[in-house]
Amino acid sequence: MDKRKLQEFLDRRVDQYERLDFIPNDPVSIPHGFQKQQDIEIMGFFAATLAWGQRITIIRNCRRLAEWMDNAPYDFIRNHQEEDRARFLGFVHRTFNDIDLLYFLEFLQNYYQNHDSLEGAFLNKTGQFVSMDDSITRFHHRFFSLPNAPQRTQKHVASPSKKSACKRLNMYLRWMVRSNEKGVDFGLWKHIPQAELICPLDTHVHRVASGLAMIKRKQSDWLTAIELTEFLKEMDPKDPVKYDFALFSLGAEERY
Repeated sequence: MDKRKLQEFLDRRVDQYERLDFIPNDPVSIPHGFQKQQDIEIMGFFAATLAWGQRITIIRNCRRLAEWMDNAPYDFIRNHQEEDRARFLGFVHRTFNDIDLLYFLEFLQNYYQNHDSLEGAFLNKTGQFVSMDDSITRFHHRFFSLPNAPQRTQKHVASPSKKSACKRLNMYLRWMVRSNEKGVDFGLWKHIPQAELICPLDTHVHRVASGLAMIKRKQSDWLTAIELTEFLKEMDPKDPVKYDFALFSLGAEERY
């Protein structure tokens, strides 16, 4: 398939899947249950972090977290007391457990008591965007900057410095940064350019992209995510990650 036909094919897939009826069965439905920016940021972060495994399980566990935060995540994060964290004991989602969750709560409380938006954790000291590699690496360092950060929790917040594809953080950034014109993503964060987003890469997307000759690298790592995104920029330099919808749909159906 030549590049023009491939783009036409993928554009049709984007139009098919970037719709409001895509939301209810996807983890993005979790932040869509809220209106306040900080609530959306917090629940989007949890939904993206837990976004592996069956989607029905991801959504169920995220709703449980929201209920434990009294369905007011920002207010709970800022104002809860140490004893309020007891309700989270015993939480498990695959390898993410209550040790990880309690640290997430501690970091978010510390952060939001001093900042208005989680976007700032992805920017440099002067509040500027440098690159996506820099942004995610900075976020990782800031997230684990508290003195009691558990070593085991680091596997749940990826970093390019560890050669990870950073699929879940790239998906979260897509939600927060990309235009909400179609109503799926939110477009809340304005300092990170939409054109600089990196396409979320997991094993399914990697298989599809390889099958369509969009990438050559065999590893599902950060460099492959960059390679894929550079290919997508040739089709749409202003919004390359819109093709995440097409690649996701093809991976889910395993037909391309």
